[in-house]
Amino acid sequence: MIEIWLNPSCSKCRTAQAELEAAGAEYVVRRYLEDPPTVAEIADVLERLGLEPWHVARTADATKLGLTLPAKDPAARDEWIELLAREPRLLQRPILTAADGTTVVGRDPESLARVIAAD
Repeated sequence: MIEIWLNPSCSKCRTAQAELEAAGAEYVVRRYLEDPPTVAEIADVLERLGLEPWHVARTADATKLGLTLPAKDPAARDEWIELLAREPRLLQRPILTAADGTTVVGRDPESLARVIAAD
């Protein structure tokens, strides 16, 4: 089973969901704006992605939201994760996780194919 964190108004999210449907993949939807991930969940996803929080942040959106971002520095990592939990609109989307733990930011066909194959 694949879990997909999505925003239904996002075209990349709709594309990812259509690819899951086309592949016949079983999945569960988490509308992360309505059901925001916790600090622990974001930290776990980042570990599986092998990325830092600023790599999955929509930094341009921070300005639109009137937010000041922490420094892109390991010393500010926890501050970033807390910000992403507090302001989930800053998360890149969609984020998909397969049952085996394979996790991707599904913004391109290769990432989507990788998570579908892992399911």
